[in-house]
Amino acid sequence: MLAKTEKPRVIHPWPVRLTHWLNAVAIIMMIGSGWQIYDASPLFGFTFPGLITIGGWLGGAIAWHLAFMWLLVINGLLYFGYSGISGHFAKFFPLSPASVWADLRAAFRMDLKHETGVYNAVQKLLYLGVMFAGVVIVISGLGIWKPVQLWFFTDLCGGYFIARYVHFFAMAAIAIFVAIHLALVLLVPKVLPPMITGGRISS
Repeated sequence: MLAKTEKPRVIHPWPVRLTHWLNAVAIIMMIGSGWQIYDASPLFGFTFPGLITIGGWLGGAIAWHLAFMWLLVINGLLYFGYSGISGHFAKFFPLSPASVWADLRAAFRMDLKHETGVYNAVQKLLYLGVMFAGVVIVISGLGIWKPVQLWFFTDLCGGYFIARYVHFFAMAAIAIFVAIHLALVLLVPKVLPPMITGGRISS
């Protein structure tokens, strides 16, 4: 009797790959232009170097920021829609403080195992966290952009003044995630090709 052959499974379906790379472009453009906008009216005692900002001046930065805002929002809705329908969100659960702590300790010991196509607890927490930050940054950004017409978003953030701080810290959280994400890719480069080609593993 012939043994049943295992059917290869795609690690990252094309909708996940497409939204991932579109999101990467949108985030880079929005952070860079956002830093230029921030420099025009800083919240803290520092500004971002012009070399790492996008737009050249306030008007240009706002134009880029608003243009890529729509890409971020539409792409995010497509990702959440696909993930909800396909069951992709199931990859981020279950998640518990104990599992995060165990995997975090393993990571510090450089002993964190990586299973292809499976997220460890630290990755789950980071991905869920950055998704939450993405929702917060959109809500606060809309509240800052149209505080009269979209007053409910502004009020949800505690008013226009506080919304600017909420927006900044959400941006900082996303920027930190991107830095950690890139560091992990450099440490485990084999995770990159599947995000480009889809990859295949046995079911």
